[in-house]
Order: sequence, then C-alpha cells, then structure tokens
Amino acid sequence: MPIDAQKTWNYYSRESIIKAIAEVAKDREVVSVFRDGRFGKRPDIIQYPQDVLQAVANGTIAFHGSVERWMQPMKLDVGMNKLDLDKLRSGWDILIDIDVDSFEIAKIAARKILDALKDHGVISYNIKFTGGSSFHIAVPFESMPEKINMISTSQLYPELMQKIIEYLKWYIKDQLKEELQTFGTLQDISQKIGKPVEQITTQEGIDPFKVVSMDVFSSRHLFRLPYSLHESSGLVSLPIKPINLERFDKNLALPEKVKVEERFLALRIHTKDAEALVVEASDWASKHMVEKSAELPKMQMKIKMRVIQEEYFPPCIKTILAGMKDGRKRSVFVLINFLRNMGWDSERIERRIVEWNEKNEPPLRTAYLRAQLRWHFRQDRNLLPPNCENENFYKVLGLYDLCSHTVNHAQVKNPVNYPFRILKMKQHEKGKTFSKR
Repeated sequence: MPIDAQKTWNYYSRESIIKAIAEVAKDREVVSVFRDGRFGKRPDIIQYPQDVLQAVANGTIAFHGSVERWMQPMKLDVGMNKLDLDKLRSGWDILIDIDVDSFEIAKIAARKILDALKDHGVISYNIKFTGGSSFHIAVPFESMPEKINMISTSQLYPELMQKIIEYLKWYIKDQLKEELQTFGTLQDISQKIGKPVEQITTQEGIDPFKVVSMDVFSSRHLFRLPYSLHESSGLVSLPIKPINLERFDKNLALPEKVKVEERFLALRIHTKDAEALVVEASDWASKHMVEKSAELPKMQMKIKMRVIQEEYFPPCIKTILAGMKDGRKRSVFVLINFLRNMGWDSERIERRIVEWNEKNEPPLRTAYLRAQLRWHFRQDRNLLPPNCENENFYKVLGLYDLCSHTVNHAQVKNPVNYPFRILKMKQHEKGKTFSKR
C-alpha cells in the first residue's frame, strides 16, 4: 500500500536516510519519480543530502539513479551519440536486475547469482531488495580492471555489461532450472509469476530465463536507489547482508522499521576482485557459446626457471594435493601460485589442478577452476602464495603444524622457500661426499 505524503516526508526527514541516498547518487544522473508514476526532468542530480528533502517537498516519492557514472551528469542530453557518451562517462557498475513477480523465486535466482560471483572470486558484491518483489545485485566499477585490450573499461558500456550478464545466465542456467523444478510444478510456477505454462517452457522443459528475466540495459538506464521508497509499494529499497537473504522478509522494508546499516555498491576490498569474472565472460562471449571450454592463455615466462618436482614440496602443499574437504577455494589460490614459482608451465599446472580437484570432496566446479587459472595465467609476474604465518590459510586449514618451518635451522617464511632450501642442502651434502672421495 503506497504511503501518504506525511509518512513520505517523515521517512526522508531522517538524516541517515538522506545521507545514504546522496552517497550513492554521487556522479550519477538522478531522476525523481512522483506518486502518479511520472518521472521528473532529465538530466538531474543530487549533490547534497538536503537536495533529497527539497525534491520530496516538490512531490518526489522515489529516486532512480543511473547505472553509469558521469564526469558532468548535467551535460547529458537526449540523442547523444556513443562517442560523446563515452567521453562523459567515468565508470559504470555491474547491476543485475532480477525481474520476476515472485518473491520466493527471486530469492532462488539471487542466491544463484551470488554463488556465481563468489565462484569467480568476486568479493565486493552487494544486494538490495528493490522495494517490489525482487532484488538488485551489484558489483562496483572499482572491482573491474581499468583497461581491457588497451581500452578503458569506462568506455565498454553496455557491451561488456551484456557479456557479463549473458555469461552469468549461462553459468547458472542448469542450477536454476533444477532449483525451480524442486520449487513446484509447472502449474505452481505459472500461477506464482502470472504467466501461462507455454510461455515458460520449451521442448526441453522449463526455461529458467522465461521465468526470471535479467535484462541488459542501454545507456542512461536507471535503477531505484538504495534507501529510496518504492513508488508503488511504499516499501524501502533496502540493502541487506547476503547472508540474510534467505530469511529476509518484506516487512523489514517498512519505512518505520528501516535503519541504515548496509551500504550499497560499497567496495569491500581494494583490489580488482572482479577481474577473473570479466576475463571469463569476455572469453565466453567471444565463442558465442559454441566452444564452452576455451583454451587457457599461455603464461609468459620472462625468466627460465628450474622445474621443481613434487618430491621436494613442503608437507603442507603435499597434503593439499592429496585432496581437501574444506578450504578448497583457498587451496586453489595457494596451489596455482606455488606451482608457478616451481617453474611449472601452464599446461602442467592445469593438468595437475584438474587431477587434484578430482580428489576433493566434493570437487570444485570446473568453471570456477578455469576462471582462477585464466586469471593467474594472465598475470605478468609470479605471485607468491600466502606466507606460512598467514592465519587465514595454513592455520585455518590445519596445515601449519605439518611443516617445521625450518630447514637446516634456517627460517622458512613461505612454502616456496622450502624446496630450494632442501635442494641446497642436498647439493651441499653431495659436495661433501665428493670431496671425501
């Protein structure tokens, strides 16, 4: 039920609310939506929290902002060509708009998307209730690489966005289909979303993306800003913790219950954590779904390294290679970086990682492994695995005590040091034996 003018004013009068809206509105085109559904003038912006209150005083009930970020939003104009838009655009966020008229099904789809992002190493993902019946999932622009093939990522909208969304749809399609089949019969789902059965099925059965839509946007597309009211339901477009998705209830989005506790489009880690997703989506799109297992890039070996055999690996690495039940994703990170520093080439690393994954209980998804391998192989330098003292890796995984962390009384700070110390000892012993003879 839409709320009245007084309740609208009371809600937006809260300092924490208008500050949260102004924070996300920075560098975006922002458009007012009135009670009757009309949109305000374009372009428009919110510079200060008090601009929100002024708009509400003029009859605004909801605020929609652009997916794109602009250097000077007020210079936008109808009919601008792509070149002019590219010059004006400073960035854009990955926004996944899950469109389905069923709150329960929207939760299922949202969970699959979140799982897919985590599979690709994305950390800075955000989710919010739209205020209607579904959810928005977003990844901030700062998480993506600055350039792709020497082109600024800010200029790759909307084509790169399309690749990412289509790739994610492909990635989760089978899982989403299985989940929908356990959710209810075709008739149940048909009634839930208000579509005839024939509109949500193909010869292969239910089509998850005829049930759930995830559209690709054109330039200057708008989405309801976090902490804005929904112009029809009167509920708040509320950011939530991903862990709370399953138990989230619409009543939590009633204006009188809402507190500003979660940010939306917040960068949770200062690194390009969406790079693997972007690379994988771009490679997948270039094959147009014809070749699903695209060839992995070759590592660039700038310095010829001696190849170290497994017999010289430290006990912690040998234990990981025997297969893991917990900490498999952290183990992938450790193994790839360790093996690169052992002088192994990309083919040998890929083959060994695949063999290792078959020993895991359960194995990681192949797409996740390929995304990790692809990202690491594209790096122009060998990264070290985490140091032995790292709390979040060997100690948490129960591997720390397997190694003495000293070889011949010399401190070993990183697993990479271990094989070289062992080999140096063997060489020294061989030299002693030779001198005695």
